[in-house]
Amino acid sequence: MLDPENQSLKNLLIAERLCSSEQLQEIEEEYLRNGKSFFQISIDFDIASEAKLLQMIAKNLGTEVISLTKVNLHEDIVMLVDPQIARMHGIIPISYDGYIMTVAASNALSLQVTEELRFTLNADIQVVIAPELQIEEALELCYPEDEESIQEVIIDIEEEDVAEYDSFSLEDAANKAPIIRYVDQVLYQAIKEKSSDIHFEPFEREFKIRYRIDGALYEMTPPPQSLAMPVISRLKIMSGLNISETRMPQDGRIQLKIAGKPVDLRVSTLPTAHGESVVLRILDRSTVQLELDSLGISNEILQTVNQMIHRPNGIFIVTGPTGSGKSTTLYSCLGEVNKTGEKILTAEDPVEYDIDGIIQVPINEAAGMTFAKTLKSFLRQDPDRIMVGEIRDIETAKMSIEASLTGHFVYSTLHTNDAAGAITRLIDMNIEPFLIASSLVGVLGQRLIRKICSSCKQSFTPNDDDLEKLDLEQADIGSRQFYYGSGCPGCNQTGYKGRKAISELLIISSQIKELIIEKAPTVVIREKARELGMRTLREDGIKAVLDGETTMEEIIKYT
Repeated sequence: MLDPENQSLKNLLIAERLCSSEQLQEIEEEYLRNGKSFFQISIDFDIASEAKLLQMIAKNLGTEVISLTKVNLHEDIVMLVDPQIARMHGIIPISYDGYIMTVAASNALSLQVTEELRFTLNADIQVVIAPELQIEEALELCYPEDEESIQEVIIDIEEEDVAEYDSFSLEDAANKAPIIRYVDQVLYQAIKEKSSDIHFEPFEREFKIRYRIDGALYEMTPPPQSLAMPVISRLKIMSGLNISETRMPQDGRIQLKIAGKPVDLRVSTLPTAHGESVVLRILDRSTVQLELDSLGISNEILQTVNQMIHRPNGIFIVTGPTGSGKSTTLYSCLGEVNKTGEKILTAEDPVEYDIDGIIQVPINEAAGMTFAKTLKSFLRQDPDRIMVGEIRDIETAKMSIEASLTGHFVYSTLHTNDAAGAITRLIDMNIEPFLIASSLVGVLGQRLIRKICSSCKQSFTPNDDDLEKLDLEQADIGSRQFYYGSGCPGCNQTGYKGRKAISELLIISSQIKELIIEKAPTVVIREKARELGMRTLREDGIKAVLDGETTMEEIIKYT
C-alpha cells in the first residue's frame, strides 16, 4: 500500500501518460521492495528527469519551481521554523508576511505534510518546489546540528496543556504542534545515536520510551504518562495506521529523510492492559555496513566462508537467536557473490536493505506468498543463487534442498543456539539425513557482542574467580590483561560502543556427513567438529576478551 505522497505521484504519472501500466507496476514493486520513493524510482527507471517531475508536481499544486541558489535566505525568517521540523519535513522557509509562510520543498504532494506544517507553524503555508540537493544543502547551512532537548519540548507541552486531550479528539491531540515536535525529536535522537529499535511502552503509572543501542535497551527520561495516547496516536498517523483500532495488532512503516539520509521505520503495535505498545525498527541504509570483512568475524573463518559461498551449488546456513546479525551476514555474503554477475534472487520477510543487481521479493504470508511458494517460483526464473530469509518449516527446507541439488546455491538462516544444532533442527523437520549430508556445505553460528569503548578502556588483572567463570586457568592467559570500559560521555556511560560478531563455523566434512546420516546428537556433532578444528562461540568469545575487544561479562551473557 502506498502512502499519500507516493500515491499522488503515481496518479500524476498516470494522468500525464508518462509511463505504461506495466512500468507503474514495476515502480510500485521496486518501492515495496526497498522503500525508495516513487519520485526517485521514476528517475532511476528513466520515466522522467528530476526537472520534469518537479515541474509536473509544481503544476499540479498550482505553484512554481525555484532555485534556492538564487534566493536570499534571511535568518529571522529561517528561525521562525524549529530546526527539527525543518529537518524532518525537508523544508526551507523563504518568506513570511505575518499570515502566509512560503516554504521550499523537494516534493510536497502529500496534503498530510502540508497540514502538519500548518498545525506546527500556526500559519497558512504556501509551498514552492526546489531540487532535493538544494534543499539538503540549505538545511545544513540554515540549521546546523544544535537541536533543543526533549525536556524543553515537554515543558512546552505542559505549558500548552496539550496532554489534556479529553476536550477534543485524540487525532487533534496527536496533530498538535508540541506533540509533533516531541515525536520528531525522539525519532531524531534515536537515529542520531544509531539505535536499532525504539520502544514506546505504556504502563499503569508511567510511560516509558527506550532505545536499543548495540543490542542493549536504554531508557530515556520518561515523559508524563498523559502523553502516552497522543504520542502513540501520532506514530500511528505517521505510519498510516488506523488510530481508532486499539484492540488488534497493526503493522506499518514510516519513511523519513534526516539530514538527507533515507531512514525506514518498521512500525508494530500491540494492545496491552494499559494501552498500545509500539516498537519501531530503524533501518538506516546510510549507516549499515554490508561487507563481510566489516562484521568482525575472524580472518580464518572469513576465508573459509568466502570459499563456501562461491561454490556452484549447496546450502549455507547462518544460525543464532533473534538480533544476532544473521540477516546482515547473509546480505554481506550476497554482496560478495554479486560481483560475479550471476542471477541472484532473494525471498525476505521483510526486505531490509536494497542491493543493486539482486532481485529481492518480500514475503506476504497473508496473501499466500510464503517462503516455500516463493522458492518454488524462483526455480522457474533460472537463478544461480537464492537467498531464503529463514527456513521455518519442512516445505521450505525441502524446497531449499531440492534447489541446491539441482545446481543452485542457497543461503538461509535458522533459529538455533549453535551451528551443530542446525543439523538436529533439520532432522526434526523430517528431512532425510542423507539429503542434509549431500546438500549442506557449512553452518555459521554467531552472536553479536558489545565492544569496549576505546575512549574509556581500562585494563585489570583477572583473579581466579574471574577465570573460573570462563573455564580458564592462569596458565591459559599468562601475563595478559583483561579490559573493561569505565564509562564516558562518548558511550553514554555504558563502557561499550559498537558491536562485533563472535562465530563458529561448522564445515560439513566427510566425518560430519557420516554423523548426520547416523542421526548423531548435537553434542556428538559439536565435539567431532571441535576435534576437526572448529572454534566454538565460547572459545571465539574468549579470544575477543584476550584481544581486549570485549569484556568477560559479555561473553558469559551471550555464550
